[in-house]
Amino acid sequence: MSELYFEMGMNPIFLIFGIFFTLALLFILFQVFKNIRQWHRNNQAPRETQKATIVTKRTEVNHHMSNTNNNDTVGSSRSSTTYYATFEFQNGERLELTVKGNVYGQLAEGDNGYLTFQGTRFVAFERNRT
Repeated sequence: MSELYFEMGMNPIFLIFGIFFTLALLFILFQVFKNIRQWHRNNQAPRETQKATIVTKRTEVNHHMSNTNNNDTVGSSRSSTTYYATFEFQNGERLELTVKGNVYGQLAEGDNGYLTFQGTRFVAFERNRT
C-alpha cells in the first residue's frame, strides 16, 4: 500500500493535478472572500444621494455551455447579461454601477437627476422632470 502511495505522489501528473486543483480552490475562495468583503463594505457605507448625469450605459454578456451527454453534442447553454450605468457628478467625478435590467431599460444617456447609492451598490435614480 505504501509503495502505491509513494508512486502516486512522485508521479508528475498527480503533482501537476494537485497544484492546479489547489490553485483553483484558492482562486474560488479568494473570489468568495472578496465578494463578502465588498458586500460588508457596502452595508457599512452611508447611503448617499447626489445630483448626477447618466453619461454612458453598457452591457456585458456571458455565455455558458455545458455538455451533459456522453457524445459530442451540446447538452445545454445559457447566457447572462450584466447591466452597467456610468453617472457623472457635478464635481466631474464618475461612478459606474451595476443596475438591474428593468432599471437599465428606463435609463437614457444624458438624463439628469438624483442618484442614490450605497458604496458600490445602486439604490435608485430619480430623473428630473423638467
